[in-house]
Amino acid sequence: MTTSELTDRSLETSLRGLRTPAPEGLGFAALVETGLADVYAPIASPLGRAFVAWNGRGVSWISAAEPGEFETAFAAQVGRPIRPAAALPDRLARAIERRFGGDRRARVPLDLRGHTPFEVAVWTKALEIPRGEVRPYAWIAAEIGRPRAVRAVGTALAHNPVPLVVPCHRVVRSDGRLGQYSMGGPDAKRRVLGAEGVDAAALEREAAAGIRFVGSDTTHIVCHPTCRDARRVTDRHRVGFPSLGAAKAAGYRPCRHCRPVSVGRAA
Repeated sequence: MTTSELTDRSLETSLRGLRTPAPEGLGFAALVETGLADVYAPIASPLGRAFVAWNGRGVSWISAAEPGEFETAFAAQVGRPIRPAAALPDRLARAIERRFGGDRRARVPLDLRGHTPFEVAVWTKALEIPRGEVRPYAWIAAEIGRPRAVRAVGTALAHNPVPLVVPCHRVVRSDGRLGQYSMGGPDAKRRVLGAEGVDAAALEREAAAGIRFVGSDTTHIVCHPTCRDARRVTDRHRVGFPSLGAAKAAGYRPCRHCRPVSVGRAA
């Protein structure tokens, strides 16, 4: 055997010694990183324990359902493989918790593949609504340039895959009622809004009385009732209006912060 052959055989032996089994789950982890599969873990939310699914592209699903139901719903709606994980990555968990707390600057990457551009536009606009405030469906429809698509806005919000991060609880029916909520219905919606400082019962009472907008008789500015400017108006100077048209006819101008729009009866 030549020196060259001895060297080749020695090299082969050394390489065989480096061969070790791949860690279990390595293949699935690669799928998660590329967005071809997801993992999920629990997190504390304003409604108690919730589960968050994510992949290398971002958060893809949030629900308060128990793990079995969570996986079933995810498989039906998203269609990718999913497995439980021990916990969310620290940075992602902190960002989600900040977003739950109303910090709109907290960056939470979202994976919204498979949804229509209209749905994504609706959810993106909902992200702009400040904590402790609500807007009607008609406001979102107008803001995204689809003022007649009020019912479609309601449908898109009902299909929001990442509630609480995308705050669909801050969008209410144009008739003033709270409307449905994917994480537990109207009662859950009241709880989340209440945690943010919204008096949902008072909001619904005003709506039942026909009040859709609130103005100040000193500034002659009209707002949505939960706007930060409206909340500073004292009872003595608070004026309610059934429509934006009525407010304008009385000499009031729309607030630049909440940008009120005319609302219809639909949705």
